[in-house]
Formats: sequence, C-alpha cells, structure tokens
Amino acid sequence: MTSLLFLLSSIVLTSWLTLSFKLVERFRINNLQAIVFNYISCVVTGTVVQGGSPWDETTITETWFPWALVMGAGFIAMFNLVAFIAQRIGVAVAVVAYKLSLVIPFVFSLYYYGDPYTIWKIAGIALALAAVVFTFWPSAEQKQAGSYEKDSKHPEGIMEQKEARNNKKDKAIEMLPEGVMAQNKKVPLLLWLAPLVLFIGSGLLDAMIKFVEQSFLGPANQDAYLITAFSSASSIGICLLGWIFATGRQRFDARAIVAGMAIGIPNYFSIWCLMYALKGYTGNSSVVIPVNNMGIVLISALAAGWLFKEKLSSINRLGIALSLAAIALIAFG
Repeated sequence: MTSLLFLLSSIVLTSWLTLSFKLVERFRINNLQAIVFNYISCVVTGTVVQGGSPWDETTITETWFPWALVMGAGFIAMFNLVAFIAQRIGVAVAVVAYKLSLVIPFVFSLYYYGDPYTIWKIAGIALALAAVVFTFWPSAEQKQAGSYEKDSKHPEGIMEQKEARNNKKDKAIEMLPEGVMAQNKKVPLLLWLAPLVLFIGSGLLDAMIKFVEQSFLGPANQDAYLITAFSSASSIGICLLGWIFATGRQRFDARAIVAGMAIGIPNYFSIWCLMYALKGYTGNSSVVIPVNNMGIVLISALAAGWLFKEKLSSINRLGIALSLAAIALIAFG
C-alpha cells in the first residue's frame, strides 16, 4: 500500500511539472532560466530533507557517484530538448516522443531483471503507445494556433527573411550563399532527428534510474544520490547561463527564481517518490515506469482541459480512455 502511495504521489507531482511549464510559457518566463533555478531548488530541497549537506571526502569514491553525474547531465539535456522540440516542431511531438520512451525501461526490466510478463501486460504497453499518440494528437485549431505561435516566436531577423521569401521568393533564394542553402536543406532532417534523440535519451534515463536504485541505493544514501544528480544538472545549467549572460544573449529574469522554486520542490519529491515506488515493487519493476508515465499522461491531459480550458477532440478523449485501459492491463495483467 505504501509503495502505491509513493507511485501515485510521483504521478501527481510530475503532472504538476508538465502543467507548470504551461504557466512559464503563459507568463513569458525564459525556459532555460526556469529550468536551471528548478535544479538549484532541487538541491536546496534535498539538503533540507537530508538535514545538511550529504557530501564528505568519501563521496567521490561512492559507486553511485559517476551515475549521479551522468543522470544530472541527462536531466538538463532532456529538459532542454523537450523545450527545443516543443518550440521548433510542436508540443504534441515533444510529449509523444518523451512518453513513448516508456517502452525502453519496460524492455530493460524484462531482459535485465527477468521480470514476469504476460500477454496482457504486453497488450497494455501496446495500448499505452497508442494512448500517448491519441491523447496529444493536435486538433485542426491547435495546429493552426501552433503555426501562428511558432511564427510569432521567430527572432526579428528570421521574420524579415520569411517576409522577403513570401514577397520575392526567387530573388531571396538567389541572394543566399551556397553554404546557407546547404545548411537550410539539412535543418529539417536535423529537427526531425531531435524527437528520436529525446525518445532514446529519456528511455535510457528512466532505465538508468531503475538500475541505480536497484544496484546502489537504499534509504541511507538515496537523498545523497539525488542531491548529487541535481547538483550536476544545476552546475551545467549555471555554466550555460553564465555564458549566455556574458555574451548578452539573454537578460536575467528574476521571475525565473520563483518559477524554479515552484517547479523544483515538486520535481525533487517526484523522483524521490518514484525511487521508493521502484524499491517497493522489486521483482515487478517493469510495471512502475509505464504506469507512472501513463498516469502522468492521463492527469496532465485532464488537468490541462480543466485549468487551461484546452479543448479535447474525440481522438484526445479516445486517448484518455486508452490510457485508463493501458494502466489496468499493465498493473493487473
């Protein structure tokens, strides 16, 4: 029962993270700054939970230490890749690529840990994949709004180039240097590789969380591991922001601190609860991450419709219904 409560808590807290980035976008707060301050807040939260700094002279010799550094780098890389894909291709593509990755830790648990599987559980995973796609399938209105929103986010120089292409397309193309023309031909392919990278990266990150939790962690060192991972992410983010500020690419936005705290505190406990849930379901861990991801899809979609008045199409409603069926099949199959 306790493990189930940890799993439900992780689902609710992670769903809040999804919704919080809608608020960040609505208030026009810089994504990267909010993400970095989110990780700093995670470190502070973990330190308070731990009752002090978990580090001493033996920390770097711990077997989990390099894994924490890699996981922290993966956290900030995946967060920023989600934001990049959402802005350049679309939110639906970003969420679908991110959530479809549940199949990777599922297969990992079956192969590496020998978790039991049934035809119902396999059917549940297949249903889950369809549910993710249908739940976030954009309606005609969303596609049109997304196209307008994408155009409105272009920098001024790109907007001028776009207007020039619309008015005098042939002339504008002739004026482009050969190198620019070659680069323009490569951009679409590179953009569409990004969701594939997100799919593989987020799936491997989920599998790594399970592997590290099973191999190296217990109640005594779990907080130390998480604080180290979030410190790795925040250190990378601080260096990146320092370079951006120094080169004048962005200005500091104090609102990002508040946003980071609102995201970071739940973020820490979402991973904290997920690790305890994984520990409680040892021997059947292949269930945890798929159910966790589908629960997030379900709650995020319903909450977005309620809080942000997002209209759900018939396909979206079908996706939500399939999410419920997938959770039932995976959990009880």
